[in-house]
Amino acid sequence: MRVLLLVLCAFTLPASALAQSPPLPTGKLPDTVKPIAYRLDMTIVPEQARFAGHAEIDVELKRPAASIFLHGRDLKVARAVVKIGKSETPVTFTQKSATGLAQVDFGRMLPAGRMTLEFDYDAAFGDGPSGLYRIKVGDDWYSWSQFQSIDARAAFPSFDEPGYKTPFTVSVTTRPGFVAVSNAAEQGKPQAAGKLVKHRFAATEPLPTYLVAFVVGPFVTAEGTVPATPQRQRPLPLRIVGTKPYAGQMQFALEGSKKIVALLEKYFDQPFPYPKLDQIGSPVMPGAMENAGADIYGDGILFVDDASPGADKQTFGMVVAHELSHQWFGDVVTPAWWDDIWLNESFANWMGYRIGNEWRPDLNIGVSAIDEAFDAMQVDALGAGRPIHQRITRDVDIDAAFDQITYGKGGQVVAMIAAYLGEEKFRDGVRLHMQRYHHGNATTDQFFDSLASAAHDPRVLESLRGFVDQQGVPVVTLQRAGDGVTASQARYASFGSNLPATQWIVPVCVRRAAVRSCTLLDKPSGPIAAKGDGVIVPNAGGWGYYRFDMDPADWSTLIAAAPTLPEGEALAVTDSLWASFYAGKAKFAQLAALARSMAAHPADKAALDNGERLRGLFRRGLIDDAATAAYRKLITGIYGPKLAQLGFDPAAEGHASDSPDRKELRSDLVELVAGAGGDPVVRGKLIAAADSYLAGNAAALDPQFAMLALSLDMEEKGVPLAKVVAEKALASEDPMLHEIAFEAIGNSGNPEVARWLLNEFKDPRLSQGVRQHVATSLLGAPRTRDIASDYLLAHFDGARAGGGGIFASRSARMFNVLCTNAAADAVDAKLRPPLANDSTLGLDRTLETIRNCARFKDAKASEVSAAVMGK
Repeated sequence: MRVLLLVLCAFTLPASALAQSPPLPTGKLPDTVKPIAYRLDMTIVPEQARFAGHAEIDVELKRPAASIFLHGRDLKVARAVVKIGKSETPVTFTQKSATGLAQVDFGRMLPAGRMTLEFDYDAAFGDGPSGLYRIKVGDDWYSWSQFQSIDARAAFPSFDEPGYKTPFTVSVTTRPGFVAVSNAAEQGKPQAAGKLVKHRFAATEPLPTYLVAFVVGPFVTAEGTVPATPQRQRPLPLRIVGTKPYAGQMQFALEGSKKIVALLEKYFDQPFPYPKLDQIGSPVMPGAMENAGADIYGDGILFVDDASPGADKQTFGMVVAHELSHQWFGDVVTPAWWDDIWLNESFANWMGYRIGNEWRPDLNIGVSAIDEAFDAMQVDALGAGRPIHQRITRDVDIDAAFDQITYGKGGQVVAMIAAYLGEEKFRDGVRLHMQRYHHGNATTDQFFDSLASAAHDPRVLESLRGFVDQQGVPVVTLQRAGDGVTASQARYASFGSNLPATQWIVPVCVRRAAVRSCTLLDKPSGPIAAKGDGVIVPNAGGWGYYRFDMDPADWSTLIAAAPTLPEGEALAVTDSLWASFYAGKAKFAQLAALARSMAAHPADKAALDNGERLRGLFRRGLIDDAATAAYRKLITGIYGPKLAQLGFDPAAEGHASDSPDRKELRSDLVELVAGAGGDPVVRGKLIAAADSYLAGNAAALDPQFAMLALSLDMEEKGVPLAKVVAEKALASEDPMLHEIAFEAIGNSGNPEVARWLLNEFKDPRLSQGVRQHVATSLLGAPRTRDIASDYLLAHFDGARAGGGGIFASRSARMFNVLCTNAAADAVDAKLRPPLANDSTLGLDRTLETIRNCARFKDAKASEVSAAVMGK
């Protein structure tokens, strides 16, 4: 009877319901049409508010259709036609969704076959790194593109998916004398086009839309070539491109890029895949982008020099190696869909550290990969999350894939498997992959198959799949069992969290003295190899993507041995003990013992990592007012002698002969001793140097101490000094001074300075983006946190919009430093409504982070404060 009623009801539906259109696609386009080639003629004059374009797309209609879907977002289309042979017919272009789904209606049924779509249109420039955007630097306007992930559609009508790779033939019309850059080499000299000129570029190799680039404006350049290599017979044209303030700061990038290209060619055993390389700076780029033959970087990443702090050179080496490795892995071989973006980013992250370290071993770039992995573990330990490899069905979920899981976790998982397989086997698998899918697309399974063909070890690939396809961080607990060692695995969870049980195949590598033993732990528990004598180091090398725990006696032995460990292992020891603490197991006394022991480690990161984590306890409110003096004494007691041994002179070139690592160690020690420890002598030196610098003595203060010195000075002198610093920066054409000055204001920790800058200072020379950045810095200090939080919540819509594209998806993360349930409620109330039709993953992670912090603080603050005071 129920079936009969359903049938009768079906026959009574109104005709209008039967005629309803199918739902619009929300992710991949229907497989109805395939783009074959693009011809783009762009008119880009950056001082104007809008740009214009003429786009021709050769396509193959796979089956008869009266309309097709493609992409175009906020484009004002004046003319749209379809050409079949010599026949030209007007068509209708309609944007169908906010994310840029568009429909072309032919007005009749067209047969399957080849045809060309043509569009004339114009659109507004963006003001942040999304789509085609423009920025005013000094008196000049410049423009750049940022199309990853789905923002090419804001610059031209397109089939804006990574699976579609076609040649692009580009021309750009702009002002005479302007530099115009695209992916391919420019053909001849610009030709007159009325009062403007047209630059023509050669056709590209097959590219997806997200790797197309347009850069136009009165840029300055430095030109050179990458000398021939065994993989490439001819020199490669290389150019550094920047805005006018960087005219004298391009040589480091030019020489560094040459060496990194050659190292990558050697690794892949293939020539650089494109006929030229432009390395381009942008003042608002938060990171970098691997456009084929035309990489774009944040100015602070690209424009460093020999006098820059070691940390800036490390960032240059890692990021440039990362982006240039993409020219092969990502650009030549491209993911078939955004599900597989981890293939791009995880591999490139690993390569960035590996090749960066090979470029400048003295900078010790490689070990920072382990640091980044531990940051990813903080995110991966949350209940709100995702695996590295995740199915994506909606446009709104694409940008959320560009997160710490893809970069930090993915890079470490690649490193772990490469270390387990051995460098040569892993490299051979990568080379095979590049050969199989040259100028094509590849999926995760195809990458695994390439590794399997080279490795001949299916269990290792099962392990890789487990880490790629499952969320979470394993914690491996080691216990003595007679003469052997038993390991058990579980999913790591913060104190009070209740997460689902998960199991992995964990490549556990244990070191005892010089003997390294590796076991694939594929059960909840079991014996593992731990050959040799002496202290057990559970994560040999530090490259494993897991945390570990041990019995108190074994922890004590390992803590005592901490200064003798290789740096990667030392970092892993610190992360695992602190993770145990935040899980409610390890005690504060163990943390303090590790900090004292590890301070003797010769490497900067290992020696000071515990100090930064101790500082985090104070910032999160786990140390009350009564324990503050004891906390400061603890910090200065551990790190003050190390600074005294190094010596400290804040003057410019005061330690010019030191190695980069030694300079960075001193800088970080000064930050701990003067900032966290409040040492009056070191603070006094910095404040006196800052006053002398502001009075006109540029030699009084080295750039590596400038931000801290100015922030401490403003902490004491307040708003009057903040006004002086802000005016000095805004009146200067030195972009580094501008950056340092406002970083200092953001780190001043002075509530009056925070109120002045955020609520009273209205100077139009200060961009909203810089103001938002300062507010984010102010979130990090207890006395300015509430002021900054109120401001950022009130202005969140602007902060989110200003990030642009893949960078906007990270905007909720700024609130991770909050640590009360009331703060979580306020963030949720403000941020969730605008995300009604968007991904909420970033917000959910932030809220869980805040609530985890609040739960731990409520339960443990009294215990921690008492332990700090020795009670």
